[in-house]
Amino acid sequence: MNYYKILLVAIFLMGINFSFAQEWKSDFNVAKEIAKKENKPIILVFQGSDWCAPCIKLDREVWSTEEFKKYAKGHYVMLQADFPRKKKNALPETQAKANAKLASLYNQRGIFPFVVVLDENGEVKGETSYKKMNPKEYINLLDSFSK
Repeated sequence: MNYYKILLVAIFLMGINFSFAQEWKSDFNVAKEIAKKENKPIILVFQGSDWCAPCIKLDREVWSTEEFKKYAKGHYVMLQADFPRKKKNALPETQAKANAKLASLYNQRGIFPFVVVLDENGEVKGETSYKKMNPKEYINLLDSFSK
């Protein structure tokens, strides 16, 4: 009987975790379709998830916070272009090529992290990077590009 209680609690906690999970897209065309349908800007994030210290800090201090995830769910289409270096984190070749194409369009200088706010057509509205800000301040910065 205890086993079932533990299992139910675990499933419940996983459900809570998934309900606030960041809904990162990895396909630019899908992100644009959603942005058009829902009238939201696209937040394109270039990151090196396993080697870039400021990228990891931005993830920990902003993207992964409940405050940001809750706001982003209703206001942004989150698009991630990751460039991991460790072999164990290697992306499928098609995703790596798609990310490289995005970088050639929006991050030609190879800045990491680099955050680009786009409209539903892929037009740049603003750019930023890691800043020592709390989630609310970062949200205000991102929103300022779309006004």
